[in-house]
Amino acid sequence: MKNNFMKLFLVFSAGYIFLENKFMLKIRHEFSGKNDIKIAHISDLHKRRFGDNNSRICSILRRENPDLIFITGDLVSRTEDDFSGIKIFLENLKKIAPVFIIYGNHEQSLPENLHNEFIEIIKNSGIILLENNSVNLKINDRILNIYGLKENYEVYKKDGKYRNLEKITPENMKNLLGNSPENNTTILLAHNPFFAESYAEWGADYTFSGHVHGGLIRIFGKGILSPERKLFPEYSKGIYNIKNMKLCVSGGLGKLRLFNAPEIVIYTI
Repeated sequence: MKNNFMKLFLVFSAGYIFLENKFMLKIRHEFSGKNDIKIAHISDLHKRRFGDNNSRICSILRRENPDLIFITGDLVSRTEDDFSGIKIFLENLKKIAPVFIIYGNHEQSLPENLHNEFIEIIKNSGIILLENNSVNLKINDRILNIYGLKENYEVYKKDGKYRNLEKITPENMKNLLGNSPENNTTILLAHNPFFAESYAEWGADYTFSGHVHGGLIRIFGKGILSPERKLFPEYSKGIYNIKNMKLCVSGGLGKLRLFNAPEIVIYTI
């Protein structure tokens, strides 16, 4: 009897994992502040595809009708060599709303020829790549300062290992981005959420991050593991209040996961 129960449990678990990773796509709505600018947040797609050229994602975003779309890194994986579907996906996103994208650690570690091809696709699509620079944008009578951070790769991996990784300090932020503006709303796109205190001290009002994939496995609302092999990462998925800043961490779309459905975040600020 016990063996039959265990077999049934394993079959059910395997079935759920297959369904969650193959078919599920969650839309998470968050609200903050004046609630007059709707932002669609996409992160960590990697090799995962939701319909032809990610048509399911595009259909959802057309219905949501966001003012802006943010892609916070790892749109592709470092082992990919065919970006034709991503090219169509970006072109379709651009038809929905202005799109801003930053590097994740996988884009940074693409082979040079593929990295150049990826950048060319972004440029030709009309997507705005933020690489330690910013743009000012006026939406619904609000002026937004939108910054994109490209971290040193050594904050992710150093000498092929996950030990003694570099950190991002407020001083690093100033060196990379300059001083944060004192006026208007400052939004930061930063792939790695683990330096949120530095982002807040630098002066971001809102930071959008990904990278952690929701902690891969979620139990009781907590992520279990970070890509750096750290248990119970502090910022894995959700909205976090840090000083005067709100940190929006997407659980992402790609990679194997459990009790942690792929998600698109719709954050109205």
